[in-house]
Amino acid sequence: MSRKKRKKRKGQMTLKMKHKLALLFTAIVLVLIGVNVRLAYINKTNGDKYTKKVLAQQDSASTLLPYKRGDILDRNGTVLATSEKVYNLILDPKVLLENANKDAKKDCVEPTLKALTSCFELAEGDLRTILSERATSSYVPLLKELSKEEIAPFQEQMENEETGEKIKGVWFEEAYIRKYPYNSLACNVIGYTVSGNQGQTGIEQEYSSVLNGVNGRSYNYLNEDLEQAKSVKAATDGNSLVTTLDFTLQQIVEKYIDKFIEDYTDKNVPGPAAKRIGVILMNPQNGEIYAMAGDVDYDLNNPYDLVENGYRTQEEVDAMTEEEELETLNQMWRNFCVSDGFEPGSTMKPMTVAGALDSGVLSGSETFLCNGYQQVGPTKISCNKNTGHGIITLEGSLMFSCNDALMQIGAMEGYDTYYKYQEIFNFGLKTNIDLPGETNNASTVYTSSTTGPTELATNSFGQGFNTTMIQLASAFSSVINGGYYYKPHVVKQVLDANGGVVETINGTLVKQTVSSKTSAMVRQYLYNTMYGPVDGNGNSATGRKARVAGYAMGGKTGTAEKIPRSDRKYLVSFIGFAPVENPQVVCYVVVDEPNAADSKAQANSSFAQEIFKNIMKEAMPYLNIYPTEEIPEDMKEEVAAEQAAQEPQEDTEEGTEDEKEPIPEGSLVDPQTGETVEMPKAEDIDENAPNIPDGAGDGLLTGTIDTSMDENAP
Repeated sequence: MSRKKRKKRKGQMTLKMKHKLALLFTAIVLVLIGVNVRLAYINKTNGDKYTKKVLAQQDSASTLLPYKRGDILDRNGTVLATSEKVYNLILDPKVLLENANKDAKKDCVEPTLKALTSCFELAEGDLRTILSERATSSYVPLLKELSKEEIAPFQEQMENEETGEKIKGVWFEEAYIRKYPYNSLACNVIGYTVSGNQGQTGIEQEYSSVLNGVNGRSYNYLNEDLEQAKSVKAATDGNSLVTTLDFTLQQIVEKYIDKFIEDYTDKNVPGPAAKRIGVILMNPQNGEIYAMAGDVDYDLNNPYDLVENGYRTQEEVDAMTEEEELETLNQMWRNFCVSDGFEPGSTMKPMTVAGALDSGVLSGSETFLCNGYQQVGPTKISCNKNTGHGIITLEGSLMFSCNDALMQIGAMEGYDTYYKYQEIFNFGLKTNIDLPGETNNASTVYTSSTTGPTELATNSFGQGFNTTMIQLASAFSSVINGGYYYKPHVVKQVLDANGGVVETINGTLVKQTVSSKTSAMVRQYLYNTMYGPVDGNGNSATGRKARVAGYAMGGKTGTAEKIPRSDRKYLVSFIGFAPVENPQVVCYVVVDEPNAADSKAQANSSFAQEIFKNIMKEAMPYLNIYPTEEIPEDMKEEVAAEQAAQEPQEDTEEGTEDEKEPIPEGSLVDPQTGETVEMPKAEDIDENAPNIPDGAGDGLLTGTIDTSMDENAP
């Protein structure tokens, strides 16, 4: 082959190689571009996911930094639930044994074990077993939930220049535990947490995601200089909640529930004071719940112990299956005020009357003849007064709680109007209060297409359907506040970890139920239900026992006959408000099957009125609601007795004034020494003593002390 041909062929081969190299380079560039694009995409869409994977795969120095779950506060800043920092004692056998049996100068096993056993209740034998059996492990928890004070002695040894260098493979893992400073206070509203900061019941469950934060992590890595460096991703603490609860009002409510339980347990018949008790105290102007409590409470710091919480005996718990114990715990944790339905009885009557007035069916001038019953088809339905109330006004139908009149009103409204207003007042629907476990009772509520004459008659006075306490309290609040239905709520603010306001939760106006005119009329009717005079037929206002002297209040009694009717068991209640013209507080009390001598006595709403009165007597002054009325004549004796009981009794070592022996004539008591001193006789007086001017001795006591004219004398 000629030189010219060989040169040409060589050029062609070189060109082909250049083309191949160019193609290879292009392919590599495209691959790199693809990788970069993919990495950018992954970083954008799944960056956090892979960051967590990287953090999770760090070496033994990687440390979880836990967040602090937010606090739960009352409306005035009192801490009801908080998270306290604690420390878990962690042993790293791998690090501790690293130089064991290799270099005596660097061997730290003995000094470390000595420090551990001297500062904590740990057995040296147990520690050596751990080192033997788990020599390659980097994480062995020794003790959990230690306080700062408990770990301080060990930390001092670690920080000491002499001893610290010989302590290796031990560190403290930070953690938080939930604490409830007031134990069982408002337990059914607050709720509690389980491991992992999972809220159970109450606010803790409803707002768990708001209260929780995000954990951080601290970990070591080799930097570009191949030196150990530390990276810290700080934890984000959870938000805190300011509730609508008032610590003082909650205490008042629980105090008088406890008093009722103490006073009535085994009082009339052997057994508890009542089957169930519930109380709601709320602001009718915005739906804020001031206090909510039942007769069953438990320690939020120890929510799983039926015995310690006094709910069951040890013998009863021992006899339970696991399923039975869990069911019993659920009953203990249950919030009666939002989760349990019952027939409300006569506390429903204000809503029936309000609906009739608002719809125009009634004007307020009507009268009704009560002969003691209504014949509804084949059924004879009795009034609460078997002999009948006679002729009464519309106001009288509430004052005297006349079932007969209410049945007549229900019939006048008819199916469509009555059940229209029942839905307007939200019966059979949830209030959507910000607490878990609310029931709606929809299956028990009739509609215009499913009811009949008997159901309409009994529904009109609160029998034949179920409601909950929070449903009735919310409906009643709308009737007396001008006609505005607010969503009830227990949280009013969300705060960040620094105390800044994240969100303010104001009262949510859901709808208008009745007009302001109707509301004003019903308020007046309810005022007279407590303060009205006896009428010409001898009928008395049914709410008189709930009055607090000097206050303009309104309210309604309730007595519901439970199913089965043949058992003659009753749930009694009272719902009231103050002041009449501008209601600031509503209090609703339910007592299910109070301890009474017989069924007739159990049907008396005075049990609920007693609790209501005791609560409101303390709650109203606290809420700056002051007396504005003259004390009724029939309450003056009660007020005088209360004032006398509050007056301080002056006791001395010799006893009260009534117990002292009369001072002998011619003697007096030395005000300095308390001794009885005999006065000098005329013949003992020195004739040379100076004359005493007239009137200068008027203040001297002679003879016995006469206190008969002193109204304040003991």
